[in-house]
Amino acid sequence: MRIAEVSKRTGISTDTLRYYERMGLLPHVRRNERGVRDYDETDLARIRFIKCMRSAHVSIEALVEYMALFAQGDATLEARKDILVEQREIVRERIAAMQEGLDRLDYKIAHYDDLIVEAERTMQQ
Repeated sequence: MRIAEVSKRTGISTDTLRYYERMGLLPHVRRNERGVRDYDETDLARIRFIKCMRSAHVSIEALVEYMALFAQGDATLEARKDILVEQREIVRERIAAMQEGLDRLDYKIAHYDDLIVEAERTMQQ
């Protein structure tokens, strides 16, 4: 299957698919006699996994390391788990930072609500 069809089926742009290949996330995409990429079901499964991990905010660098370990087999199970645990902690830190930002915005909005109510009272007097 050609890259355009893979892009359509997965919702990942052709540029991103090429990038994943350059980064080593899709290292074995076959090419036909004209040099055109020819993705198979194994490639699609790998792309779906990458998409899943990216939607969980796993970094490209961590994914590259994870996929290299995956290729080495079950002897790397613990190392792969460690990568996922580390990525989970990074996501938790991002969530905490975003929550702080949301709390600040909520505070400022409440402050403006108070100012607006006070201004309306002043105008009515």
